[in-house]
Amino acid sequence: MTALYLLRHGETEWSRTGRHTSRTDLPLTPTGERRAGDAGRLLGILRGGEPPALVASSPRARALRTAELAGLSVDMVTEDLAEWDYGEYEGLTTAQIRETVPGWTVWTHPCPGGESAAEVGARAARVVERVRAALSDGDVILVGHGHFSRVLVATWLGMPPESGVHFGMDAAAISVLGDERGAPQITRLNVAPVLE
Repeated sequence: MTALYLLRHGETEWSRTGRHTSRTDLPLTPTGERRAGDAGRLLGILRGGEPPALVASSPRARALRTAELAGLSVDMVTEDLAEWDYGEYEGLTTAQIRETVPGWTVWTHPCPGGESAAEVGARAARVVERVRAALSDGDVILVGHGHFSRVLVATWLGMPPESGVHFGMDAAAISVLGDERGAPQITRLNVAPVLE
């Protein structure tokens, strides 16, 4: 049985402090670098020794560096795996946004100058289509971001993008998606790479 493995990039200063980060290209913190390496070892335990059919990454440096530290050789870099574009809310925390937009969440409100949930969902649908085609040749590993990966999980399950609110995806965490007799399922969700 082949599976789709989602690896969120390691910690950055903004992810650590809850600042929305899409286009801003930040480096991993030392903790983020260490945990990215740990995530690579965890992937090896979860997957075994077979090489994956496809490793794809977001073009952001934090994702590419995570892939490198995890020992992955990236076959494809695509904007389709980039984080939700937060537009004018880039670099702000939810609490800061709520000072002017009470009750705001990325799942329920627009991001002025950024992407809508439907637009992020359309990207996720393209990724799922590519992944399903590649799975016939082996496992697929996608290295990306928190909100986008959560939308991808929802899309895999046939749910609307906003349903991503129900799934966690911490920095350097791994989720595994598969199928049971044709029904999409979550095999593992938000597995932390703490191997100490």
